[in-house]
Amino acid sequence: MNPGVDTYFKIGCGRCPLGGTPDCKVLPWIDILHELRRILLNCGLNEEIKWGVPCYTIDDKNVILMSTLKACAILSFMNGVLLDDTHQILQQPGPN
Repeated sequence: MNPGVDTYFKIGCGRCPLGGTPDCKVLPWIDILHELRRILLNCGLNEEIKWGVPCYTIDDKNVILMSTLKACAILSFMNGVLLDDTHQILQQPGPN
């Protein structure tokens, strides 16, 4: 476990002035983020902080970013297009 991820859970990404305040977009998702973290670490991934958010790697290659938006917690797969999504549950990010 990376202590930088613990800091992210406490104050957010630090990229906006809302970090560490009740209005931070990370804070409403803490329980879900902890569960996602547990799952990702149980998969044998290494935990780092990159671009202000938790990044999970294997063999020094980025695999997954974990972050939040106002309305959801998200996992971003670095090469998601290569995943076999037979149940059509993955969503491509929007234009921005």
